[in-house]
Amino acid sequence: MPELPEVETVARTLAPHVNGSRITGVEVLRASAVHPLSLPPATLAGLVIAGVRRRGKLILLDVAPADKPRNPGGVPSLVAVHLRMTGRLLPRPAGTAPGPYTRWLLDLEKPDGTPQRLFFDDTRAFGTVFAATPGLLQQWEFWRGLGPEPLELTPDGFDRRLSGRRAIKAALLDQRVVAGIGNIYADEALHRAGIDPRRPVADLGPAERRRLLGALKDVLALAIDQCGSSIRDYRDADGNAGAFQNSFAVYGRAGKACLGCGETLSGRRVAGRATVFCPRCQR
Repeated sequence: MPELPEVETVARTLAPHVNGSRITGVEVLRASAVHPLSLPPATLAGLVIAGVRRRGKLILLDVAPADKPRNPGGVPSLVAVHLRMTGRLLPRPAGTAPGPYTRWLLDLEKPDGTPQRLFFDDTRAFGTVFAATPGLLQQWEFWRGLGPEPLELTPDGFDRRLSGRRAIKAALLDQRVVAGIGNIYADEALHRAGIDPRRPVADLGPAERRRLLGALKDVLALAIDQCGSSIRDYRDADGNAGAFQNSFAVYGRAGKACLGCGETLSGRRVAGRATVFCPRCQR
């Protein structure tokens, strides 16, 4: 947590707060929150946030000099924020004091001249912020290895990503196979597709693979429409909780009745992760 729908929601809700804002100051309160490959955060001062987008589970802030069409060498062109388990990006009024879990913050000036702050808070302190040039980003193994976006995958493209004898859930959780899928949406998609999460990838036929990709896209789209899932402390940039947790078919429901057939849902560990599935609906 958060996964693709939550990160997409954060990006969408953050953009109206920061687009076009000039970075007037940077403060790092925990050095480990800055990625080891990052340019010095101070190099962001004077740049303008040109856009907010998502790649996998990463938030990307595109930045550029205010008075030049292109970034000169050695100046960041984006800020990649990996929220990990508990990271949050929170716009706040100017002068707001950092909280106990604030790891990094930007002072901003909005296009109308209004000052504000953008906090990166992270209770568990696993998240990172990376001020990068395109070349630096390519040095990050995680970035280089990111698979395609599941919402953009074709059936043929998905089929080419799936190989080997490992469990299908393990493949879905591998960010090199598809980007952005975590425990929640792997469980939900596999249930919707009627596929046992323990089945070896190589055993899935063409029709099952197409059905699984369709289920993935449907579940992700529904979750995005409901602003993601709030299990513990996830909130979007406006501080609002998601609602998709109210629509879970299997995730977190081990021992309860399957909403499709009434069978008791099973809980197992698959690929080292807690997994819930229906032994009757998922073959």
